[in-house]
Amino acid sequence: MRNSSKNKSPIEMNCHDWMCQHHENLKLGKYVDIGAFTYINAKSGVTIKDFVQIGSHCSIYSVSTIDEKEEEVILEENCRIGTHSVIMPGLTIGKNSIIGAFSFVNKNIPANSLAYGIPAKVIKRLNKRKIKNE
Repeated sequence: MRNSSKNKSPIEMNCHDWMCQHHENLKLGKYVDIGAFTYINAKSGVTIKDFVQIGSHCSIYSVSTIDEKEEEVILEENCRIGTHSVIMPGLTIGKNSIIGAFSFVNKNIPANSLAYGIPAKVIKRLNKRKIKNE
């Protein structure tokens, strides 16, 4: 455990090799899969609902020191975040949505969508068959 200041929350690497700062504000649902070396800053709250998958080396921020935004991040049920993606504060990734690898997400992503890029953009809507098979 590392702590550079008495006023800062410690960053803890867990046994699965992902880390969370301000872990007291992290809400994890059931059957969540978080890849190795992912960083979560939950100072303003991060909610990860059931069946969410997050790839390795992702960053999820509920606080941004660049634009001073501080808001909860919500990852809805069954969404999937590709490896090396960044999720900025105040966003919701909708139910069943997929974020492609190496994406920078700075806007809400609606349910049942495929989005990717820098910045991430919705590329297509997913139908029930695509959601089930992908």
